[in-house]
Amino acid sequence: MPTTKAPGGGNPAAAPGWKVLLTLICLALSLLLWFQGLLDSLRRPSVADALSLRQLELTALAAEVVEEPLRSSLFGEEPRAALVQELRRRQQAAASPPLPPAQQLELALLERGRRPEASAERLQQLEQRLEAPLRPLLQALSRGEQLDAELQRTLLSPWRPTPMLARLVCEQLGSCPASSSGGRLLLQLAVVNVLPLPLLLLGVGLLLRQLWLLRQRRLPAAPPLLGPPLSLLDVTLLIAGGFVLLGEVIVPPLLQAWLPRLLAGLSLTGSLQQGLLVLLLYLGLMAAPLLILALMLNAVAQPPPAGGWLQWRWRPPLPALQRALAAVLMVLPAVALCGWLIERLWHNPGGSNPLLDLVLTSSDPWALLCFALTAMVLAPLFEETLFRGVLLPVLAQRWGARPAVLASAAVFALAHLSLAEFGPLLVLGIGLGILRWRSGRLGASVLMHALWNGFTLLNLLVLAN
Repeated sequence: MPTTKAPGGGNPAAAPGWKVLLTLICLALSLLLWFQGLLDSLRRPSVADALSLRQLELTALAAEVVEEPLRSSLFGEEPRAALVQELRRRQQAAASPPLPPAQQLELALLERGRRPEASAERLQQLEQRLEAPLRPLLQALSRGEQLDAELQRTLLSPWRPTPMLARLVCEQLGSCPASSSGGRLLLQLAVVNVLPLPLLLLGVGLLLRQLWLLRQRRLPAAPPLLGPPLSLLDVTLLIAGGFVLLGEVIVPPLLQAWLPRLLAGLSLTGSLQQGLLVLLLYLGLMAAPLLILALMLNAVAQPPPAGGWLQWRWRPPLPALQRALAAVLMVLPAVALCGWLIERLWHNPGGSNPLLDLVLTSSDPWALLCFALTAMVLAPLFEETLFRGVLLPVLAQRWGARPAVLASAAVFALAHLSLAEFGPLLVLGIGLGILRWRSGRLGASVLMHALWNGFTLLNLLVLAN
């Protein structure tokens, strides 16, 4: 299907020599930084391992609130056996660095009934090498003390325990009360294990329907793909110079030099300080490229089209939201398949977004609100402005819509600096680009991006609590 091209775009040959040179320097430095960042991602831990472990823990906890014989039918004879097996596998595969202390303690407590000597030895080794704040709990466990619930929580606090670890400690240090959260545990398990299946099936159905309509030539024609009349030189300078060099390299160290001291003087909890730091750093990352974009658009001589250069078109909001939700469901099976293939072909690729781990390990609601605002508001608005509001239509003016969707998705995926997540992010970026193209609305792709990040955060929160 042909794509209507927006007017303008500029001629790189007519650009001043200094601008061409500056753009080439920014591009070269950005490519070098991205290459190094992708290599570094191989050494970063992956949140996927933590999520799979939390899922096993949730299954073991939920099994305890189900009566026999249903428990054995749903979870097997020993619901904790899979958790023990996974922790042992990780222990054998993680000689250096070793398992995190909390996971070592969890394994020791799970093994106490069957391998008491190995469990006692593990506790002793942990006590010898861990920092002082973590030792009182180990000493109480080694002595077999019986402690009230308040003292248990005090000793557990420095460990930042998962619900499973808290349960195991409770069993060792005092009789645990009957769980009053059985319904919540089963609901969490259903959200994690059951809900994705109908969503995947619904997404496959919607995707097949779209493909059938496309084959039958019954899809409505895409509106003109309007965008800013910028040159490829302008867009390269915006992303390489503004987003990468200024936004990711220069501004964050400047903010990190004084923001922590400023937040430390506000008498906030450590978790909330961390949440605000993430939020403010992202705002700082956004500032330079958005300022450069504003200056570029202000220099455009011709009047913008109806709806503006970025074509936000929020109104009416309901069709945009419906399109965004349908697009999320359609892209979900493709992203899941891509992630599954990577998991099977590439063992332990590492490199998850650090924000995911912060969400998974935080229990402060205000800190979680900061993370949610960053992931569901700031990131969709900023990233869609650059990649689908500017890059996609500018590329489409020269190459056509389909190559532009693919190219903008590739840049979007590379910008996240994770080799392990490049494939799923590429698929997501293609879905976001198609929605921007077919709907004519940047607002729809922003909503889709926000919904995607929101579902990710929901999954993390369900497993974290």
